[in-house]
Amino acid sequence: MIIQLSSGQGPTECELAVSKLLKSLQKEYTDIEILSQHSSKTEGCFTSVMFRTNQDLSDLEGTVQWICTSPYRPHHKRKNWFVDVSIIPEEETVCKDQDVRFERFHCGGKGGQNVNKVETGVRLIHIPTGITVTSTSERSQALNRKDALDKLNEILKEREDAAKQKQTNSAWREHNRLVRGNPVRCYKGIEFKRMR
Repeated sequence: MIIQLSSGQGPTECELAVSKLLKSLQKEYTDIEILSQHSSKTEGCFTSVMFRTNQDLSDLEGTVQWICTSPYRPHHKRKNWFVDVSIIPEEETVCKDQDVRFERFHCGGKGGQNVNKVETGVRLIHIPTGITVTSTSERSQALNRKDALDKLNEILKEREDAAKQKQTNSAWREHNRLVRGNPVRCYKGIEFKRMR
């Protein structure tokens, strides 16, 4: 699961809340792997952080509220700061051996009797996506299989790149979607203690 924490268009206090929320979640869930982080102009703060975890954090999606007097502007009236937590869709296109069905067939054309008598043509079917790739350009089955695998991996790489671009676009859309109010979690004070 990929999660993004974002300060949205909020001030430095919201960026500090992103940093504090990340530290709090890292204590709670030890398998968090940081994928990207955008630092703020203020040291130790982040405008957004994207991370991966094997835990199900779907109940965390929404707004997290931090109630605290501003550490940067002590006389500021505002005491409520918000962080957006979004689940970013993840599309897996990694080719695993068990995901590929291998078929052989006779193929005609150049190559003499070997091509006509022996099953040298190769068809690979990527089961998760349904992509089918064939290769008949070589005289041996092993070379055609390698050629078909190369073609399949190229198609899957293009899909993966498109999925990453879609993921990035989705993350930026979520970055600007911060909703204040009705928080899924609430923290209080500079020590960032969880209230609910």
